[in-house]
Amino acid sequence: MPGVPCVRVLREHGEEARQDLAERGLFDHSHEIAAEDGWLYVPTTDPAAVDDYAVTERDLATRRTQRTPADVLGFEPTYERLGDVVLLTEDDAERAQEISEAVMASDLPVKAVLRRASKVRGEHRTRKWELLAGEDTETTYREYGCEYRLDVREVYFSPRLATDRHLVAGNVGENERAIDMFAGVGPFVVPFAKHGADVVGVDVNPAAIPYLRENARRNGVEERVTAIEGDVREVGNEYEGWADRIVMNLPHSAADFLDTATAFAGDDCVIHYYDIVGDADPFGPGERAIREAASEAGYEAAIETRRRVRSYAPHEVNVRLDARLTRE
Repeated sequence: MPGVPCVRVLREHGEEARQDLAERGLFDHSHEIAAEDGWLYVPTTDPAAVDDYAVTERDLATRRTQRTPADVLGFEPTYERLGDVVLLTEDDAERAQEISEAVMASDLPVKAVLRRASKVRGEHRTRKWELLAGEDTETTYREYGCEYRLDVREVYFSPRLATDRHLVAGNVGENERAIDMFAGVGPFVVPFAKHGADVVGVDVNPAAIPYLRENARRNGVEERVTAIEGDVREVGNEYEGWADRIVMNLPHSAADFLDTATAFAGDDCVIHYYDIVGDADPFGPGERAIREAASEAGYEAAIETRRRVRSYAPHEVNVRLDARLTRE
């Protein structure tokens, strides 16, 4: 009889692995964790999705069923977990409060529940959040082996982009030079640096930069990371022609910064350009903007990747274009 799929990690890394799997929705709560000869065997619900761990099968004891918010409510609520903070998008205030109380009454390791109260807005790209339960909303979030400290009320962060960030970081080579023009707390900067790149992260939000620096330290890459607070257009000419790779994750407005990106670009540079556009022509606007900016700066642009990242709104889609710029 086949065993339970699980990841095999050294005992000292067991809690980190368990939390990482839990944050990604891949931890199997129905089985116990086993220990043997200095190793832990952490059960997972989807072994194909944990390619960053050694995966095996093992006989594991059945665990007591965890009491979920759905058990309390009698229906399956919609929520998102960010570390030990839960985020709700529920429009109905009474229903949101009911879900919040069920989350806190469940066995989930949660210390606060927040309800989205506005769209992303302003140059700092933050939302207004209503605190429904708890007090401390600063949390630690784990994603593909990296750890991030943040407060969603102060900075922009979307766990829904985890897979796409992982795909982009997988292309980064050792000793590359990269710039994240809108870095936030470092979800591109940190994995890039862990792949061996020297990375500059810029953000106009003064609350983001201390978190970026702390997250570089948490992940042991502070020597490879330079964090700069301010408008990326005012960084100056220190990084002119410097970058091998540039991230432009500023949907709706990235096109306004393409002249700055081409100034940063070296003779051969890849730009990861994010946009939110109508699904009738999801890639056309970005491609035209990139080619025009590249041509004006003396580059030839080749689009290497066209990817629909996620649905954003009815008839709107979040996309990524990877463009390679080469000096003509």
